[in-house]
Amino acid sequence: QVQLVESGGGLVQPGESLKLSCTASDFTLYYYAIGWFRQAPGKEREGISCISSADGRTYYAESVKGRFTISVDRAKDTIYLEMTDLRPDDTALYYCATDTVTTCAGEVPPVNYVFAGQGTQVTVTS
Repeated sequence: QVQLVESGGGLVQPGESLKLSCTASDFTLYYYAIGWFRQAPGKEREGISCISSADGRTYYAESVKGRFTISVDRAKDTIYLEMTDLRPDDTALYYCATDTVTTCAGEVPPVNYVFAGQGTQVTVTS
């Protein structure tokens, strides 16, 4: 069973930054494509980013392009989502996830995965 753990969420003001981390136990994350999606109350789930292990390609939703960066640290086997210029509508529960394949599903980051963590809360408010 794949168990993913997200961390790094918090309460920030608009314009500030956060860096989320995704780790796993008994599972090598960087072998696979890893995505991030978010869920806000009353809103549809949104796929926001994905990184392919096969070729390192990254994908972003239009809503976060230019502000968020997904990356992998192979030595730490950790996937990061660096979020800058945060806005109130970025407030959501953020999840990392995988289908245990090596490429992302497409240009638009997916919203559904076979495995996902429990999420980390990001709240942006003044």
